[in-house]
Amino acid sequence: MSHRTDSLPPLTGLAHVIRELRYHEASRQILGMLLAVLFAWVAQPVEALYWVGAALFALGTAVRLWASGVIAKNKQLATSGPYVYVRHPLYVGNILILYGFVAASGLWWTALVALAFFLFYYPPAIEYEERKLRQIFGPAYDDYMQNTHALVPSFGNRPSTSEDRWSFRKSLTVNWEPLIAAFLLAWFIYIHTRL
Repeated sequence: MSHRTDSLPPLTGLAHVIRELRYHEASRQILGMLLAVLFAWVAQPVEALYWVGAALFALGTAVRLWASGVIAKNKQLATSGPYVYVRHPLYVGNILILYGFVAASGLWWTALVALAFFLFYYPPAIEYEERKLRQIFGPAYDDYMQNTHALVPSFGNRPSTSEDRWSFRKSLTVNWEPLIAAFLLAWFIYIHTRL
């Protein structure tokens, strides 16, 4: 089901199915977007919470666009842009975006659903990414890990060791970021129409 578990000890039965699902990237991405749409659809927005959510959504979207515009996946160790501050800025962006929808929805239970989603999918995603990047970049990635947190930004980090510049074209081709951002923005605006 997922090549991401090939180097892990084999499992059988339900444990195997659950692990494969947790490591399945497309499931994580699709379910995350579906949760945002669900939260918008059932929203009972409260104005103050909506604007908190809008700030989180905007920050998360900016982080994802920034990160996807500097990364050269598996070709060069990303240490510029947001990668100076955090090892997984795309994941940080996802968390901010989904919790933006949580706040804007005005529904307390959406926070629990989002938390369960993140706890189910993100630890394996981070484990896989770091295992893969260690294999590709070796000691350089180990050094980077020692100086840069996984999800909590550290603003006291050293300056970038790379001169990569942000590129809209790269942002578009990495994960279709601008198109996904526009899709999610439409749903965020939908919540606003319900204020």
